[in-house]
Amino acid sequence: MESVLEHNFLKKQKVAFYSFLIALGLTFVKGIVGFATGSLGILAEALHSGMDVVAALVTYFAVRIADKPADENHNFGHGKVENLSALFETGILMLTCFWIVYEAYHRLVTNSSHITVNFWSFFVIILAILVDFNRSKILYRNAKKFNSQALEADALHFSSDILSSSVVLIGLVFASFDFHIADSIAALFVSTIVFILAVRLLKKSIDQLLDRAPFKTKQSIQEIVNQIPEVVEVHDIRVRTSGSNIFVNLNIHLDPKLTIEEAHNISHKVETEIRNSFKHSIIHIHQEPSTRH
Repeated sequence: MESVLEHNFLKKQKVAFYSFLIALGLTFVKGIVGFATGSLGILAEALHSGMDVVAALVTYFAVRIADKPADENHNFGHGKVENLSALFETGILMLTCFWIVYEAYHRLVTNSSHITVNFWSFFVIILAILVDFNRSKILYRNAKKFNSQALEADALHFSSDILSSSVVLIGLVFASFDFHIADSIAALFVSTIVFILAVRLLKKSIDQLLDRAPFKTKQSIQEIVNQIPEVVEVHDIRVRTSGSNIFVNLNIHLDPKLTIEEAHNISHKVETEIRNSFKHSIIHIHQEPSTRH
């Protein structure tokens, strides 16, 4: 069992580290082409990718720390580190958004939007779209597999890059026909996309840090337990998330004539059924004698 867990932890760290390396490479390429052509859209994408580098690095260390087991000082583990990393990403996204809006507004007001559009302008954006599509697909797959909030935030982050890069690509097409203002307009669209993403990440990370109960998860657990005939009643289902783990507390009512061993076996059955649907769940069940006749 330990070897399987260790393998999963290493796989998560590996995915996060590769994400960091790819973001670093894309930032470098976009930055060179952006400065060479003077394209605000590409420079905005370079800054966006630079933010991805920091976010991916934070995700990598968050995954490493979050996977540490519970200890004397952290009885529920270190999973909240993943949620904190998502909150940090939100701050970076917001700062990026403000910079793009300011620069785009300045260029539109001063009418200084002339840029050079060439083969490399299109190449770097198309390359970024292809790389980000593949990267977000891998991240989403592993986020679902390991129930990792940090990898999910990274996947959502890079999925937005595909959309923002597509907008910049459209701006470059218009700029190639001497409609240079389209580049600044494209940059504004990018900032809008970034801002919407930041708001979503902010809400999600705050909800998880404040232990807001995931309604759908509670509802699913209720339905699972209701299907177990030995359980007379279930109530006070409490759910909280911490990184990859889901902590579940619930009360079940059982036939008072059952022996302690029989009641224990039923609780074990309930725990197994819940864990079949929520593999990273840590479950605590309180048994009570039913008063129903």
